[in-house]
Amino acid sequence: MTSIGPDEDLWHYDGSSAVRHHPRVDWDADGFILRWETGASGPHRWGDLVPLGGTGGRSVYGLRGVNGWRLTFAGPPPAPFAVHLPLPARYGRWVDQLGLWKALGLFAAVAALVIFVVLRAPAWIAPHVPMAWEEKLGDAMFGDFGGRLCETPASRAAIEKLRRQLGNDVPIRQIGIANIRMVNAVALPGGRILLFDGLIREAKSPDELAGVLAHEIGHVRNRDTMTALVRQLGLSVLLGGFNGNVGGAINGLLAMSYSREAERAADQYSIDAMRAADISPLPTAAFFDKLGKLAGGEKAERTMSWMASHPVSAERRAAFEASAQKGKRYQPSLSAAEWRALVDACKQDPDVTKGPVLGF
Repeated sequence: MTSIGPDEDLWHYDGSSAVRHHPRVDWDADGFILRWETGASGPHRWGDLVPLGGTGGRSVYGLRGVNGWRLTFAGPPPAPFAVHLPLPARYGRWVDQLGLWKALGLFAAVAALVIFVVLRAPAWIAPHVPMAWEEKLGDAMFGDFGGRLCETPASRAAIEKLRRQLGNDVPIRQIGIANIRMVNAVALPGGRILLFDGLIREAKSPDELAGVLAHEIGHVRNRDTMTALVRQLGLSVLLGGFNGNVGGAINGLLAMSYSREAERAADQYSIDAMRAADISPLPTAAFFDKLGKLAGGEKAERTMSWMASHPVSAERRAAFEASAQKGKRYQPSLSAAEWRALVDACKQDPDVTKGPVLGF
């Protein structure tokens, strides 16, 4: 047993009174005891001491679990005593105990697990969302477009013809045209698809539109939209839907992104569907070439590909071009009159809301 004190350079408060004691400290390898004329404190284990910040060069220690308990040295504690003391925490108690590099490794492993769960969990959850819920959500989102949905008897017949050719075995509830000048199309939950009028007007032929529509049908078939909603918008969307504002609805839809695997699978579905329907894939390839140019060219797309959900447009164009059969005479997906009915649907529908959407 080794001892120091009592002296004026060593004092102690027991936490139960304001009396300042100048104890003798006895210790061995297992722990220590404080003794003074009218009492004692201990025995205590070395691991129960908690280093505290001191002022004026003092070294101050608390005792785990005892409020107000203090052991103070006027300067650094004597070396024989100090060798048993816990070191002050640099990064946090458990990090100091584990070691910085081991702690960093553990942090990295936990972060990787969290990222994996965040990215993969939606794909596990989405197939188990009841279809009735998904259909109600799709109805609410579709309804947000209200009077901007265009339809004439001729356009309805043309869309139905495309649906039969490209997705007759897919549970599609509705394909609508929205009077919005945006070159895009989106798959909604519950088997609904929206074609924006800007896409139809930009397309050079019905076959170009057919490839885009088949791509969205592929997303419906694989329930990719529900997976994207679970991942990006959260389960609250399943319960609350959108807010009835067209601009907000569009922003929400376009904010949803699919994984690259899902995009490639939808492209492959489009290629297979057009091959089965005897529709040429070359106009769709030209559409992706156009998208690539609008994005700044292949070099710019590849530079930013690390943060994009879609594959590079040049790769998508090449896939559709490669699927074309040389020398084959393909059948047009729609007649000239049927195509004109789609192009003029929003112009001919007397009930559709005219003019641009606020913010677009």
